[in-house]
Amino acid sequence: MEKTSRLHEPALSHNTRGWINGLIGVVIFSGSLPATRLAVTAFDPLFLTAARATLAAFLAVILLWLFKPQRPALAQLAALIVVAAGVVLGFPLLTALALQHVTAAHSIVFLGLLPLATAIFAVLRGGERPRRAFWIFSLFGSALVVGFALSQGLTAAPKGDLLMLLAIVVCGLGYAEGAKLSRTLGGWQVICWALVLALPVMATLTAVLMPASFVAISPSAWWCLAYVSLFSMLIGFVFWYRGLAQGGIAAVGQLQLLQPFFGLALAAGLLHEQVSAGMVGVTVAVIVCVAGARRFSR
Repeated sequence: MEKTSRLHEPALSHNTRGWINGLIGVVIFSGSLPATRLAVTAFDPLFLTAARATLAAFLAVILLWLFKPQRPALAQLAALIVVAAGVVLGFPLLTALALQHVTAAHSIVFLGLLPLATAIFAVLRGGERPRRAFWIFSLFGSALVVGFALSQGLTAAPKGDLLMLLAIVVCGLGYAEGAKLSRTLGGWQVICWALVLALPVMATLTAVLMPASFVAISPSAWWCLAYVSLFSMLIGFVFWYRGLAQGGIAAVGQLQLLQPFFGLALAAGLLHEQVSAGMVGVTVAVIVCVAGARRFSR
């Protein structure tokens, strides 16, 4: 009996590490939308997207040079392109454009749809097969978020809401594809190689879109650019991809339901945006879905 118990310890420990790494990634990502919201008040969204990717890519080059990991195989390049298109270009650009039309608090609510999108792509691209009850919990959490958004009146900023929905789709694909690749390439290696792959395009766009003068840029905008470049674009993904690979894409992906909770707190504390009781209620309700989704994820 003792021998059997010991045999199961590594698997349990591996799964637990996945959830811990995933939670750290979610906490880091929670500051992305509030920081982006502040940054787009000073920077053009296109420049912000290119600049954050370029800065993160230079750091990625340094990491790859220092640790000299195995280079991606030719067959892995297509997956890396999908990751780069989804999380290096697509999600940052679409959210930056959306935040010109909606508040950070409003956009954060849409992140409640991200676990469902990630789970769907985990099935399509990762080969995972969660149980039926998992989908019930995941759908219920997403329905709560959509219902709240509808109650606030989506027609108030249809362009911003559409951009946020598109951002969720491309991000879910990038998460699932990157997590699948992390199983063979490694978590931090995936985001680093994806950033390097996108560097020529992003560096060119940064140079072309660079403002004529930076005199009017506030210190807070620079700090926000630094945050989304270092943490949102690089460090967060190191933990996130590792967590998804260790604990399962669909299962650990449900931790994203916690992101609105952390994000709303940041939006209220840093941006002084109004967070209604309805927002808090929906966030608490979708958090409850995480436990149920995790239990039936395999």
